[in-house]
Amino acid sequence: MSELQIGLISLGVVLIVVVLCFNWWQDRRVRQRMQEHFPEGEHDPLMGGVSSGRREPGMSSLAQRDGADDEEAEADPTCEAVIDIGFAQPVPGLQLYQAIRDVDKVGGKPVRVFATHDGNVHRMRLREDESYDSLQLAVLLANRSGALTDIEWSHLWAIAQSLAERFDGSVEGPEQAQVLARARELDALCADLDATVGLTLKLRGTQPVADVAQVLKNTGFLPYGRQMAWMSDSGVPRFTVLFDGLLVDDVQSAGVDKLDLLLDLPNSPSDEQAFSRMASVGRDLAARLDAELIDDQGRPLADGADHTIDAQLFQLYAKLESQGFPACDARTVRLFS
Repeated sequence: MSELQIGLISLGVVLIVVVLCFNWWQDRRVRQRMQEHFPEGEHDPLMGGVSSGRREPGMSSLAQRDGADDEEAEADPTCEAVIDIGFAQPVPGLQLYQAIRDVDKVGGKPVRVFATHDGNVHRMRLREDESYDSLQLAVLLANRSGALTDIEWSHLWAIAQSLAERFDGSVEGPEQAQVLARARELDALCADLDATVGLTLKLRGTQPVADVAQVLKNTGFLPYGRQMAWMSDSGVPRFTVLFDGLLVDDVQSAGVDKLDLLLDLPNSPSDEQAFSRMASVGRDLAARLDAELIDDQGRPLADGADHTIDAQLFQLYAKLESQGFPACDARTVRLFS
């Protein structure tokens, strides 16, 4: 073998080693970045406890249980319809979790799942060291998408039957006609209690989204989920803002022509000056952005209207509470979403 051939072979070996090392280094960098963005130890809301490391499928063990996790949660008979599934034999938590982990909604209605342990303890989060005697599927009767429909109820009933067949169980629940009648009644009640008040800032020409967002931050708006909100002391939004009718995270264009300030009454804290606060912020923004502030009817906001609207809205807050739906309460938020 000539020296040239030996040299070429040696060069090829070196190149292969270099490529392998480079691939290993790249893979290591990717893994580090993924760990930064997706840290281990996350747990499913259906599962109790906090994981100290990666566990599959993420259920807590008896040693990891926290006393505060011994909740006795129950369905809401006023706002939910319940289907009961009884098991012939107690079902281990892991098996049950795998069966119900995707049961969270039928159509536009959220579903809450409660498991019964030892015959009387209801849990919304399962534990792998426990077995469960029965399940309750509780579907919301009404929300802003309307009353529960026959299709949504039938879908939930099919899910219940599938779970019963899987674990040799039985299904019990109210008649469909009764459930749908309750849903219509609750929907009508909520329609009388619901209110959203808005103000619009019409900008004088299209302005860069980034610049407008910065003005909002300077004024006092804070990020809240996928939107920007004017926050209360309790950490709940008093009112939010839309960019050309969109949440700030959904805006695709570079410019914006108008902003909408929205006061969602059932989902904002009860306040005797609810509208005045929003109007005051709106006027400040109008001056900062050289915009025109108009009401829901498209008319310039009159200076003397604030206190009158405050009084009307505070009456609605009181009406919500008298009907058992205090503003920002967990039950109220479920209904008015």
